[in-house]
Amino acid sequence: MEPVRKIIHIDMDAFYASVEQRDNPELRGKPVAVGGSRQRGVVAAASYEARKFGVRSAMPSVTAARKCPDLIFIKPHFDTYRKVSEQIQSIFHEYTDLVEPLSLDEAFLDVTFHKKGKPSATLIAREIKQRIKEEVNLTASAGVSCNKFLAKIASDYRKPDGLFVIPPEDAEAFVEKLEIDKFFGVGKVTAGRLHEMGIHFGRDLKKFDRAELIRSFGKAGSYYYDIARGIDNRPVNPNRERKSIGGERTFDRDLYDAKELQHELEIIAEIVWNRVKKKQAMGKTITLKVKYADFEQITRSHTFTGNVIGMEQLYRTGVDLLPYYEAAQKGVRLLGLTLSNLTLPGEGIPVQLTLEF
Repeated sequence: MEPVRKIIHIDMDAFYASVEQRDNPELRGKPVAVGGSRQRGVVAAASYEARKFGVRSAMPSVTAARKCPDLIFIKPHFDTYRKVSEQIQSIFHEYTDLVEPLSLDEAFLDVTFHKKGKPSATLIAREIKQRIKEEVNLTASAGVSCNKFLAKIASDYRKPDGLFVIPPEDAEAFVEKLEIDKFFGVGKVTAGRLHEMGIHFGRDLKKFDRAELIRSFGKAGSYYYDIARGIDNRPVNPNRERKSIGGERTFDRDLYDAKELQHELEIIAEIVWNRVKKKQAMGKTITLKVKYADFEQITRSHTFTGNVIGMEQLYRTGVDLLPYYEAAQKGVRLLGLTLSNLTLPGEGIPVQLTLEF
């Protein structure tokens, strides 16, 4: 009989904004938004002081400024965030090699068999939180349970600087009372469909059999059936790769002119291709992302039979995918390029890798 797994999910609290407040004492205790400006762009992260006013990540900056007139907008410093993330990851690896980063600010750890000889996952989580506070001068929240789904939910339960444990024997009862909107892996659109089916809590989802959920949601239906019962057998995967190599730019003013759009696309293509080369990756699918002045967003993709061979091909494909007529009529506030369907060195099976711009 296999031992009950011990999974920890660590989630840094308002990571980007907290790093900025740590490094600039004048920002401490004030509402801070990383990314965007008072007139343009989108909030990448908001401090807890800003969240009290309803400011959230992915919110248009204009909306955020309206909700919080004293909001301070800060340009993101991704190089700094990556360095801080590496510091935190190095702490994780002192406890286990089974670390699965989800982004710069969160990761799963499997400490079923670990390096420190601690008697419980809860003690390990508490010690990791304390070390992050002492060594990095930031706070993190931790969730502890017997699988990834439950650990992820637990880490969000007492934010910020929280620690919450869902014991295996309490898992099913806990999920029965959980709102569907808080289920990890259930987005807003799916939650809306579930609500239409009369599913608002875990106990409602549990009434449906696996076949019914598969008919309604495809493969994801099987996942929903399991998590309604507190079951998630996915392993913590330290070799997990992400979805794409890409980048995007939000402009200070709306762009209508074809030549201006092509110029900006060339800059993006060069940055993305440098990242592709750094990873020694190859890819077959190029995707153009366009956000218009009215915030409508579209994507257009082209997949080649062979790998994209250079920055020029990446750029030219983006140029061909540009919706020139719509851009001239509506104005463009953001452009992005992504290379996906990737193969990394030494691998024959396509994988994908995502990097922030």
